[in-house]
Amino acid sequence: MGVSYAKGLAYATSKPLIGVNHIEGHIAANYITSKDLKPPFLCLIISGGHTHLVYVKDYTDIEILGKTRDDAIGEAFDKVARVVGLGYPGGPKVDKMAKEGNPCIELPITHMDNLDFSFSGIKTAIINLNHKDPTINKADLCASFEEAATTMLLNNVKKAIKETNMKTIVLAGGVSANSYIRKSFDELSKKENLKIYYPELILCTDNAAMIAAAGYYNYIGGKRADLKLNAIPNLKLGDN
Repeated sequence: MGVSYAKGLAYATSKPLIGVNHIEGHIAANYITSKDLKPPFLCLIISGGHTHLVYVKDYTDIEILGKTRDDAIGEAFDKVARVVGLGYPGGPKVDKMAKEGNPCIELPITHMDNLDFSFSGIKTAIINLNHKDPTINKADLCASFEEAATTMLLNNVKKAIKETNMKTIVLAGGVSANSYIRKSFDELSKKENLKIYYPELILCTDNAAMIAAAGYYNYIGGKRADLKLNAIPNLKLGDN
């Protein structure tokens, strides 16, 4: 419906029609929040549907360095929330409960030989622990999950920094609102002398402003679509 309306509006007003990749929109949310942010930079896109580590060479030139091989990190948060009885959406609820617990439960941390991610192991470990002992401290479980998942994010970002020599790191997507992840990346920035950027909390989850920002940079980059444009649910980054 949205695409049909956009095509009709573009036709009626003789305005250009510009297709936008949803993932690029999450990156572009940071341009709204931080006026000084300019490519190149590394961007960690973490949301309910995506976990990507990308190299943003220019506003419309993005190279994927790594991505999840199974669950997106946001999916893992939702599944952990369901296991411990918190409901949906899981991200904010796990973040809140984790503040009441201690990361004292050992969980598996997946190490890849490249910059890909995997969250299925930690998700399965949480399910098994809760199944074996339904009385397990749920706050500790949430805190331990957050710490282990964040460690996996940090490990790959550190590797990417070494490979690219980039000192500017951007977080994007709904999970970038997580307080523990932000605190951990703030600590990394101080330790490694990095510049860290996050979108405003209101711009972390899906919103129209981020799509408009991405559309703007596609526009000035000369990208146009014709009236055959359609919505593609599984559109890959860089395909639009």
